[in-house]
Amino acid sequence: MKRSTPARRGRFDVVDVTLRDAHQCLWSTRMTTAMMTPILGAIDRAGYAYVNILGGAVFDVCVRYLHENPWARVKLLCERLETPCDALTRGQSLYTFELFPDDIVALNSQVFARLGVRVLTVYDALNDNRNIESSLKSGHAAGMQVNAMMTYTLSPVHTDAYYVERTQELVKLGADFISIKDPTGLLTPERGRTLFPAVVRAAGKVPLKLHSHCQSGLAPEVYEIAIASGFRFGYCASEPLANGASLPATEDIGARARRLGCRTSLDARALKEIAGYFTCVAEREGKPLGKVARYDPALYEHQIPGGMISNLQYQLQTMKLEHRLPEILEEVPRVRADLGYPIVVSPFAQYIVTQATLNVVQGERYKTIPDEIRKYAMGYYGRLAASPTAEFLERAAIRPGERVTERPGEHIEPWVPRLRRELGAGVSDEDLLLAAFYDKPLLEPLKQAPPAYDFRTTPLHELIRFLGSRRDIEYARVRFGNTEMTFSA
Repeated sequence: MKRSTPARRGRFDVVDVTLRDAHQCLWSTRMTTAMMTPILGAIDRAGYAYVNILGGAVFDVCVRYLHENPWARVKLLCERLETPCDALTRGQSLYTFELFPDDIVALNSQVFARLGVRVLTVYDALNDNRNIESSLKSGHAAGMQVNAMMTYTLSPVHTDAYYVERTQELVKLGADFISIKDPTGLLTPERGRTLFPAVVRAAGKVPLKLHSHCQSGLAPEVYEIAIASGFRFGYCASEPLANGASLPATEDIGARARRLGCRTSLDARALKEIAGYFTCVAEREGKPLGKVARYDPALYEHQIPGGMISNLQYQLQTMKLEHRLPEILEEVPRVRADLGYPIVVSPFAQYIVTQATLNVVQGERYKTIPDEIRKYAMGYYGRLAASPTAEFLERAAIRPGERVTERPGEHIEPWVPRLRRELGAGVSDEDLLLAAFYDKPLLEPLKQAPPAYDFRTTPLHELIRFLGSRRDIEYARVRFGNTEMTFSA
């Protein structure tokens, strides 16, 4: 009997996040440029539609901890990769938790385009699309395509109709792509079956992308629903840096897309070489490999990303309060409801956890309310999804007349003229932006000359020989660039 084949659904392509979100989730954002350069040739051959090379945390960690100039990384990767590069910002906040004026946002877009970025991806942590207007306008003016993200969460107000309305706003703003960003992996196949078709209809001809993490273990199945619903792209990572708190494996999602009748441009041989390389790097650097997460119902209550829970545990241990963690996790959803259901993503994830910790440790709810949380409730960062509770507003002493209603960028004066006066007429745009984001002491290490990067790797057959089957040898040495690694059998 002849087997039936699935109907062809057109193309489904991958946006690679191995150089950005994957190591942000699994390696605390500690992948250096030197770890990236040897494998760029294979990344170009892999058949990705785009390569995401930068985001808020990556930019910040480059400066604060790796002492690398993030602009130099962007320039190098854009010059070396023929595959179009994508860079992500947090809307009006760009790379930090602070709001910046429109002229800083516009200059950032101009620098991106000049360095070779082809797609500017932008999102707002409140899904207030007024906060990405500056990025959309300046991104288009600089010649880039703009991918506008809306962040997924669970609450009584974040319904399918809510996301349809946000999609319609993004279509009117002229987004070239629209993405659903699920930073904690809260999407389920059941929700996808109602949400995805509704968003596809609202987006019309604008291509859709899915960016969902694997913290619940359900993301690969959710991607299948997205593909079947008409999504055009999916964010994925090389298998060693996929799963867990990261995103689905490219190899897995590519296979699922093909089973659904979609064409892809993925090259299996190049994907194997990339996976082998990053497996070796993880071994050499003592970094973890991604593991498939087990379903945890508690995730759907507190909605806190895994990395943030680990940080909270460490902070509580230093204060000898680790035994209060279960109470804090129970308090988190109550605080979130009191605050009008902010999305548990930076910076509001930190605000929610901080307030929950204060409530538990001090033994009285809202005895102390940090200024930043009060500013959030006043609308300083943007439009809230729902009004905070009367109890919270009373404890925070926020009166109706204090609410901020205009677009947040409108209450910030331009910075560029002042910074040019302070730094001198000869300052580069890149250095001006760094001075806008960081204090001088943090920028001093960036003046050092970068290392000599290696752009070659051990051939694929060596990777297969040493990593694929090592039963008959006592040990093996594999050379990557200037580093020699030993693997015990």
